[in-house]
Amino acid sequence: MKADVDRLCRDLGYHFHAPRLIEQALTHRSAGGGNNERLEYLGDAILGFVIADALYQHFKQATEGQLSRLRAHLVKRDTLAGIAREFKLGDYLNLGQGELRSGGQSRDSILADSVEAILAAIYLDGGYPASREVILRIFTRHLRGLSLEGHQKDPKTQLQEYLQAKRIGLPGYEIMDVSGDPHDQVFSMFCEIPELEQRTIGRGTSRRKAEQDAASQMLMVLKHE
Repeated sequence: MKADVDRLCRDLGYHFHAPRLIEQALTHRSAGGGNNERLEYLGDAILGFVIADALYQHFKQATEGQLSRLRAHLVKRDTLAGIAREFKLGDYLNLGQGELRSGGQSRDSILADSVEAILAAIYLDGGYPASREVILRIFTRHLRGLSLEGHQKDPKTQLQEYLQAKRIGLPGYEIMDVSGDPHDQVFSMFCEIPELEQRTIGRGTSRRKAEQDAASQMLMVLKHE
């Protein structure tokens, strides 16, 4: 293997018996030949199972929905791309010239896919125990930072489910006002449920945050009636 890939393997804490597997895992389809697309598929499944098992063992009182949200948070593209950057994975990728010119080595999708491909390569090279060990090691910080309270459903989703359970029509959101300088704006949004003749106002530094605040206000109103 190349010296730089040896360094990556040391950082991962895994030595490959079949170096071609890590080379393939680092080869994007734009480079042609034996690329990492099939490895991505396998790695996604392995990662999902290992994380699901770890969450199941750790959060013994969590519901299926809570466990699903925690898993989705851990295996989402942003998280995987962040892990890829921790290992400086972009420096090791084998990309076609077009992807190199367009900055593919820094693109979240390519970085996240490469993490999954590497995990699959480890599984094929050393079996499930080896892949599980690496996954749990590189996800340690992320797993420790989880809490059920920190990954509850957002207020808009909670409000929607609350209304659906009571067979009430969904709320509408409408912008009321935008104030402040262009770089420091504050949005005000209405959340309205015509069927109940209820309206609340939410505020935030973005439209989305203002909608969430308005939905949160509406939930408090409905649950205290």
